Amino acid sequence: MEKIEKIEWDEQLSVDIPEIDDLQKKMFALLNVLIDLKDDQANAKDSSINVAELTEYGKYYFSKEEEYLRKAGYPETDDHAREHRKFIKTTVSLRRQVAEDKANLSYGVIKDLRDWLIVHISTQDHKYVPFLRTFAYVNECRAR
Repeated sequence: MEKIEKIEWDEQLSVDIPEIDDLQKKMFALLNVLIDLKDDQANAKDSSINVAELTEYGKYYFSKEEEYLRKAGYPETDDHAREHRKFIKTTVSLRRQVAEDKANLSYGVIKDLRDWLIVHISTQDHKYVPFLRTFAYVNECRAR
């Protein structure tokens, strides 16, 4: 596969929670680092370390998002969390594969991770936005 373009966060991906939007931006930055490593023909150790960083940051990002969903009582939180775990399993597996052979970090693999994140945010995450807006509004009304 030919080189892929770096990903830029776009306002259309916003979930109206600044903290979560910032976490999304950082995930995109980490994916861009993987593209840079591939471009620079980095060694397996550096590539593996960066995939591990993506995994750990993904865990943090997803746990924060799930925290918001649980606090609001979002009914599809468990299903949403299962999707997150699939992504993490993929990155854990990728780290092992890259540690064995840096060729396993291909543009195709990076593109798949990037595309998963974009699709997840634009479909699954955007499903909860109206629910969280309503939750915030109700809480605001109760506080008056």
